Amino acid sequence: MTCKTCELLQQRDAGTAPLWDCIHRALGWDVVHSFNTSLPGWLVIVARRHIEAIDELTDDESIELGRLIRQTSQALKETTGCEKTYVIQFAEHKELSHVHFHIVPRMADQPEEFRSLGIFGYLGATEEERVGEEQMNELAVQIRDFLLQAD
Repeated sequence: MTCKTCELLQQRDAGTAPLWDCIHRALGWDVVHSFNTSLPGWLVIVARRHIEAIDELTDDESIELGRLIRQTSQALKETTGCEKTYVIQFAEHKELSHVHFHIVPRMADQPEEFRSLGIFGYLGATEEERVGEEQMNELAVQIRDFLLQAD
């Protein structure tokens, strides 16, 4: 089975990924905006090598991941005004078994039914409901600038 995440990594490596899918590249991780969400700022931190479980991370990847989780959370507070972020990791989808972490903004005025596990109501959005490419790119520029200053 082809790994969809590895295909997207190849596009980033080739320089052909859209801005929202190549917000920030670190040594072991890429920061991207989720493509199928209706919530602006739903970010994903993706391992740059194919691994399927967290215990496969190297010490260096683990340290870098910890920093990126904190920095992307700070960037989301700065750019979206969110109250906090959720960090989620499963890597269970058959085409997306590649380790990746969702960093999701939780807004102060977010409806109760979309908090905690309800946050997944924003994922798997139809084409019409999804955050538009222009808005994802605008956020990407702001988040990229924040992360570059944090390095």
